[in-house]
Amino acid sequence: MPEAPSERARVHRLPERAAYDRGTIEAILDEALICHVAWTDGEGRARALPTIHARVGDTLYLHGSRAARAWRAVAAGAEVCVVATIVDALVLARSAFHHSMNYRSVVLYGHGREVTDTDELMTAARAITHHVLPGREAEARMPTTEEFKQTILFAIPIAEAAAKIRTGPPKDDEADLELPIWAGLLPVETRDGAPQPSPDLLEGIEIPGYVVRHHR
Repeated sequence: MPEAPSERARVHRLPERAAYDRGTIEAILDEALICHVAWTDGEGRARALPTIHARVGDTLYLHGSRAARAWRAVAAGAEVCVVATIVDALVLARSAFHHSMNYRSVVLYGHGREVTDTDELMTAARAITHHVLPGREAEARMPTTEEFKQTILFAIPIAEAAAKIRTGPPKDDEADLELPIWAGLLPVETRDGAPQPSPDLLEGIEIPGYVVRHHR
């Protein structure tokens, strides 16, 4: 298995759950719908925001509003910590102490480079639209120059990152195994509901095939 890219990225608590290979890290980033970005602003205050992300090769793109003052420190070069998490199951143990969740997560450290190149901006916009729903990027109108001016996009190299994964049943103490308490897993799934047309949709527009396939 690959080694941790840095000491701070190394998983110290339950290191057997760690994964440092790029395939695992990329798969989690691609599947997680959102991520949380944390940094310290120019006045030394901690900040954290949820946002949409997308991966293109070795780069993670983050999306935010230019009107949000909180992003200014990132644009100025502040180091960020990005966390993406997928919850797969609730782990219901016999004891409160051993309750947990089965999850897949990635923690990524780096500096956010503001994207200004026109071609890269368009690449990031398509990637983020695809991340929201694969296939949508081929149909949705891409941002105009004015819209890009209202948006801030950051690129972070996927270099200093680690994944941590929990799987399997509860891990109760042997002394608790005889307790008359149900224990096991409650799987957690994110499902699409039935598509709901916008009330101002033009007549005669059918639901796109990629939406129908995703719903199924």
